[in-house]
Amino acid sequence: MKSVNIKLSLAENVKNFVNIVSRYGYDMDLRAGRHVVDAKSILGIFSLDLSHPITLEIYSDDCEDLLEQIKPFYA
Repeated sequence: MKSVNIKLSLAENVKNFVNIVSRYGYDMDLRAGRHVVDAKSILGIFSLDLSHPITLEIYSDDCEDLLEQIKPFYA
């Protein structure tokens, strides 16, 4: 499992982020405090407090290609 902090401050960023992570078959969650949502769910992401960085948890060890694609969202 890998974890990275990301920042999704604009609605357009959320849409682009979901389009990227939805291409990958492994599970991913976003964690903001004690709230956890599916990283591929636009509605779930909007239920989080996006004014602060959130943690992306990727349940795969072979995810270097995904990490490269989401670099613009790193906090």
